[in-house]
Amino acid sequence: MTALYETRGPVAVITLSNPPVNGLGYSTRVGVAQALDRAQADPAVQVIVLTGAGKAFSGGADIKEFGSPQATAAPNLLDLIRACELCSKPIVAAVHSVAMGGGLELALGCHYRVTAPGANIALPEVKIGLIPGAGGTQRLPRVLGVETALNLIVSGDPVKSELLASLPGQKLFDQVIEGDLLEGAIAFALEKADVRPLPLVRDLKVRHENPDGYFQFARNMVKGMAKNFPAPAKCVDAVEASVKKKFDDGMVLEREIFTALMFTPECKALRHAFFAERATSKIPDVPEDTPVRTIAKVAVIGAGTMGGGISMNFLNAGIPVTILEMKQDALDRGIATIKKNYEAQVKKGKLKEDKYAQRMALLSTTLDYAAIGDADLVIEAVFEDLEVKRAVFQSLDRVMKPGAILASNTSTLDLNKIAAFTERPQDVIGMHFFSPANVMKLLEVVRGEQTAKDVLATVMALGKKIKKTCVVSGVCDGFIGNRMIEQYSRQAGFLLEEGCTPAQVDRAVEKFGFAMGPFRMGDLAGNDIGWYIRKRRYQEKPDLRYSKTADLLCELGRYGQKTGAGWYDYVPGKRDAIPSALVEEMIAQHRAELGITPRKIDDEEIVHRLVFSLVNEAAHLLEEGIALRASDVDMVYLTGYGFPLHRGGPMCYADTVGLWNVVQTMKRFAANPLDDASFWQPAPLLAQLAAEGKTFS
Repeated sequence: MTALYETRGPVAVITLSNPPVNGLGYSTRVGVAQALDRAQADPAVQVIVLTGAGKAFSGGADIKEFGSPQATAAPNLLDLIRACELCSKPIVAAVHSVAMGGGLELALGCHYRVTAPGANIALPEVKIGLIPGAGGTQRLPRVLGVETALNLIVSGDPVKSELLASLPGQKLFDQVIEGDLLEGAIAFALEKADVRPLPLVRDLKVRHENPDGYFQFARNMVKGMAKNFPAPAKCVDAVEASVKKKFDDGMVLEREIFTALMFTPECKALRHAFFAERATSKIPDVPEDTPVRTIAKVAVIGAGTMGGGISMNFLNAGIPVTILEMKQDALDRGIATIKKNYEAQVKKGKLKEDKYAQRMALLSTTLDYAAIGDADLVIEAVFEDLEVKRAVFQSLDRVMKPGAILASNTSTLDLNKIAAFTERPQDVIGMHFFSPANVMKLLEVVRGEQTAKDVLATVMALGKKIKKTCVVSGVCDGFIGNRMIEQYSRQAGFLLEEGCTPAQVDRAVEKFGFAMGPFRMGDLAGNDIGWYIRKRRYQEKPDLRYSKTADLLCELGRYGQKTGAGWYDYVPGKRDAIPSALVEEMIAQHRAELGITPRKIDDEEIVHRLVFSLVNEAAHLLEEGIALRASDVDMVYLTGYGFPLHRGGPMCYADTVGLWNVVQTMKRFAANPLDDASFWQPAPLLAQLAAEGKTFS
């Protein structure tokens, strides 16, 4: 049963029991409705306490039912809340741990609410492109006031129950119960057994001294913060209705808005991302109960930008780290950078001094491989060169204890070759962090041919502990993210040759929603990194064509922000990208040497050449089994490459456009004599899905 029923004297206790967060799925709703009927029919029952089993009151809708007929089957959540309101006996919601979304809305439909301290209270629907749909926008302002309620609803972020209970004039919680919540709730319920009429949140009045001024201010704020998402602005509309309309009319408007948002591309994209993030941890041949190795101590090889950033992830999670370097001055620079990063957080109030001290106390350094031999995991973050990696892994193989996991942070090199430098390839795995490693959410977990299943399971679990979104990749040049970005970068170069400026390409892509266009991204990462990879490509894949513009840029020493000049000019101490007349002249001269007459290229062509190049290469990755699922590709691009969240990732965007349309557009690109026609042949998987009218998802 997903709703348990028991009586304790004159009190009926109904317990939501649908792990892990007591989602309000169909069977749970039926169970609660039946339990309410039973309590009402029993003359011995005077009051009812509604609570949740385990680690939640209720997390809201059951995500397993999203999009299915069961999600709205009667009794739906609105029906259940109305049944609570119409119950002839007092119902007390005993809230603990988590009350979010529909769980909070259900509690608001009860006559009284008590809470344990520390419960996370939220209406997070905005995070999946919706507004609360079971009265949250109408009832929460009635118990918390308009401004507090709207802040909660628009942010979607959780707030602790005791903080809300301490607000002057709040009517969300009738009591905060220290100690045993159920015992306290029963005692409170018995005190209310004879109180009539039963209080209903819907009957409370909502007031604001200047509603027109406040809601205009709120709209202006939301517009600036969430320009690509319709839901936050609609939250304002719905909460305004709680002030200006009768309760039932406000409920009608809330439902209309909720239903309309459900079909917007932004909502579909956010829901796609929500489920995609959860799917990344599912590896078909690695069961969830696979035993994992204990990781109590970590070593990092290299104290550069990447090594320092990687180390901070583990220090933040309370795991001791030893950083190894070849020279003391390199160690000193690395430690100074880590301190500087933490001190900046302290200065901004994001980190307390004692936490900073605790983290630094977990950090040690060494110049000797023997000193890291007892680490459970070692991550190599040295220069991206196979011979350099060989020296490191042969040293690690000699000193690391049996069962230690040996990880490489390589972004493009062959992990199987790296594993072969050791006598224990089963213990070798790729952990490709993205720069800055202490900030970026993505961790590409690269599975070698011989990587043991428990090693993979351990790293996936550890990734979660250090708050990363982990995506499994097979071994290929560049793995998922960088193999795709190479095609994106090639197209960006061809666009320059055909008539664009770097600023024009970046503007089009940023208008589409990317955090940064390809040329600003190159200047930030360092254009010499791409140059180094292209030099390798010229040897390995002599038939693969690139625009020479990027090489010409590097020959001028314009590596990007670190040299004060790249595709753009930079003023010392600032990161503003200033279009460079010198670069534009260089590109024009290169065009002239190739005999190309520049043409006007519109934003749609720029965006689709870049984005569809990602899509086509990803389709190849899926065919080859490098990526497990299309949604994993989307998570790589949403969390590691600044792809616009409101478009759901490249594969979700392609599905939205329609794969038939994507293929037709690619055929037009293939007909361009200055582009790479062979690349624009649709990957067999893409061609098949388009022909069958299917999608990646």
